[in-house]
Amino acid sequence: MNAPGRPQVIRGGLVAFPGEGDVRPADLLIEDGRIAAIVGPGQPLPEDVETIDATDRLVMPGLVNAHTHSHLALAKGISRSWTLELHLHNGSWTGGGQNVDDRYLLAQASAAEMLLKGCTSCYDLVLELPCPSPEGMFATAAGYLDAGMRAVIAPMLADRTFWQAIPGLRAALPEAAQASVDAITMAGADVNLAACDRMLAQWPHPRDRVRPGLAPTIPLHCSDDFWTGARALADRHGAPMHAHLAESKIQEISGRARYGHSLTAHLDQLGILGPDFTAAHGIWLDADDLDILARRGACVAHNPSSNFRLGSGIANVPAMVAAGVRVGIGSDACSCSDHQNLFEVMRLACYLSRTASFDPDDWLTPRDVFEMATCGSARALGMQDMIGDIRPGLAADLVFLDLGSVNFTPLNDALYQLVFAEEGRSITKVMVGGRTVVEDGRLTTIDYPALRTRLNERARELMAANAPRRAALAAIEPYVQHFCVGLAQGRIELTQDSPT
Repeated sequence: MNAPGRPQVIRGGLVAFPGEGDVRPADLLIEDGRIAAIVGPGQPLPEDVETIDATDRLVMPGLVNAHTHSHLALAKGISRSWTLELHLHNGSWTGGGQNVDDRYLLAQASAAEMLLKGCTSCYDLVLELPCPSPEGMFATAAGYLDAGMRAVIAPMLADRTFWQAIPGLRAALPEAAQASVDAITMAGADVNLAACDRMLAQWPHPRDRVRPGLAPTIPLHCSDDFWTGARALADRHGAPMHAHLAESKIQEISGRARYGHSLTAHLDQLGILGPDFTAAHGIWLDADDLDILARRGACVAHNPSSNFRLGSGIANVPAMVAAGVRVGIGSDACSCSDHQNLFEVMRLACYLSRTASFDPDDWLTPRDVFEMATCGSARALGMQDMIGDIRPGLAADLVFLDLGSVNFTPLNDALYQLVFAEEGRSITKVMVGGRTVVEDGRLTTIDYPALRTRLNERARELMAANAPRRAALAAIEPYVQHFCVGLAQGRIELTQDSPT
């Protein structure tokens, strides 16, 4: 592994510049983990340096995952035919029973997959029940830090359970089922915010590598006092905020029933939205919502893979772009996406934009989605001055792809083939801050065989421990499905005085 403090020259590569939308031959000088200079092929650069031969390589900035959940790294293949609401209904067992040691383990698992697939930074929303702990968030950050990956770590926050958040849902359950879900509780707003205050004040890690944020999980799951308390805390500590917004039709309907207007409008009235706010999904945003988000400078994290997996709908990203909303790209959790591969997500984002219009001029291009998965997602993390592009002053977070692979043969248009043909198999090297973290398809910072053994062991242990709750929630699931499908189809109507 190279030492990041030694100057390096990367010569002979074809370099992808997402901010310019350009791919061209160029040589790079790396000093102190940052890009110091970009010159034409063979142009003079310091000679007493380590030289990295990038001949027959496409060099691109590391992809940036704008929305994921490491606490669900063990949940690949677990979700059945679940909508978002059924996914939330089952959340206390799919990600339940974990301890502080699991936080580190699952961050390492998430980092391993992302790094091997060319992603060097992420926004990780981490759930601990019944409330977050500073120690758990510190352990998550340490997992990424030791893997050599950058991350924003944001504890997921709520003072209402899923069954309390959807008006009328709990009342629609049989009496025995009501007692069962009532046994699952969240800590109050004061307890949550006090834990987050300690986390933000005592953060022990370098913030240029891993930094804290706050993630009130879904508007309906948090009381108004909780929201305003979280905003005050974020402002006091300079922490970014992230929330799931208008992810499903159920949320849209429930929000209007509870608040009398859209979820976006409600958050805006509370003073929550701003340039440091990232809204995940945004499938059920209308034109007024997009105008609000654009005026506030907020970002949307587009997660097409999980949106499809959960049947939540198709986010109208071209409309977001037209309205001036900043957009990043995310994989979402392994429980509802089953992978952490942003190449797959970029391709799907490009394809799905074509459902919004018959006019090709309205479609997202590979250039658009590549910019979203790099520069756009970096903005979502609040790291746009550090990562997401290749230009002097930015970190040398770089991915090398083999142009001799089947995905780039013949080489007609490197950018189009990067988005439409690549899936991560062409990656030969990944650098973060000039440090090599993947070499020849292998992690240099993680003992993957040992990690794999422990992940399989822990998955079996947690599945066994969570089996009783899984069975109890499975028995209630048909009632939740009936209510939510009826609500989405208009067979059940909510009013502002619907029971909670």
